[in-house]
Amino acid sequence: MTLSPLDDYPVHQIAETIRRVGTSDRNFYDRYYFNCHAGVDGDSEPLFLIIGLGQYPNLGVCDGFAVLRRGDDHIVFRASRALGDDRMDLSVGPLRIEIIEGLHRLRVVLDPSPEAPDLNFDLTFESDGPANLEARHFHRQLERVTFDTQRFVQTGTWSGSLTVDGDVIPVTPEAWRGNRDRSWGVRPVGEAEPPGRKADPSIAGSQNFFWIYSIMQFGDFTVVTVVQEDQQGRRILEDATRVWADRSRESEWLGRPDHQLTFISGTREVKSGTLYFRRPGAPGESDHILEITCEPILPNYIGVGTGYGLEQDWRHGMWQGELVVQGLREKVSDIEPWKKMLCPVDNLARFTLVEDGVTRTGTGLFEVVVIGPHQRYGFTGIGDVAP
Repeated sequence: MTLSPLDDYPVHQIAETIRRVGTSDRNFYDRYYFNCHAGVDGDSEPLFLIIGLGQYPNLGVCDGFAVLRRGDDHIVFRASRALGDDRMDLSVGPLRIEIIEGLHRLRVVLDPSPEAPDLNFDLTFESDGPANLEARHFHRQLERVTFDTQRFVQTGTWSGSLTVDGDVIPVTPEAWRGNRDRSWGVRPVGEAEPPGRKADPSIAGSQNFFWIYSIMQFGDFTVVTVVQEDQQGRRILEDATRVWADRSRESEWLGRPDHQLTFISGTREVKSGTLYFRRPGAPGESDHILEITCEPILPNYIGVGTGYGLEQDWRHGMWQGELVVQGLREKVSDIEPWKKMLCPVDNLARFTLVEDGVTRTGTGLFEVVVIGPHQRYGFTGIGDVAP
């Protein structure tokens, strides 16, 4: 049994060293996600950078990625290494995360490398409000637990520099915003497992994944929304919370979130959307209704090249070797349509909120995934697209 520096802290949850988790499920993971953006207001070219780093203790792997959307460019860095003994080593090749002040300031660095010369950065995230612990995500399919995860999310500003094709772009908190999250638990990772009964065509043809995850920044508060549904619209997961920047104020439950999406013809990409929040009122009063319209500005196809499952030779948690570092680049217009349909799309978006007759605007993340059948929007199979 091997100790690590983290074992010197009183953080143990089970009678094992900290590098061993409380389940032998191969799909246990522990992950960081960041996004960083500017140009939503039209004063400059929109840029949307997404960064991730994950540890997979039962697979013995640590991997990370960064993907930048700029114009028609889709620029990817990715790396993978053996996890080793030290769970506090938040690096993989030239990518590393430094926790300066827990739940407030973190530094994310991608050093220049010959394998991925198009992109590097040195960025510091500083929160503008408290971290929000979301509803626990649990889902079972054919008796197998496929999701059992916990996540918190936090919004903030960025400072530092971003270098693209040799051009150094200053990153200032006045212009660059974003959110970051931490999630851990069980979710599908690594190489595909034998499907078992799920291989039956009657089951495989009905599998779907409908997901909306939106982090909307409005200055003195952020609205966090999560919706997962089955093909009939039954809820698997939902959450809707207003997080106040004033840390002395408690977060506010906004009620049941609902959605109305419009898709780009011939695709499953969202053209526009509206989110509604309904909370039961007192006897004799109408339900409290909050309405937010969502205008996608720049989609980032986060699943292309980064490990979310489209490329069978590079998946999160997949063993690549002791250390592998790669860079990929392609035009967004050249990404195959089937990849765009089967990957999560993180839309950099503008939001308009109407509440009690008052209108406010904000920016942030509007992540949408619609895979397989979904009755409400008329999708009957995995290949259907919007008319």
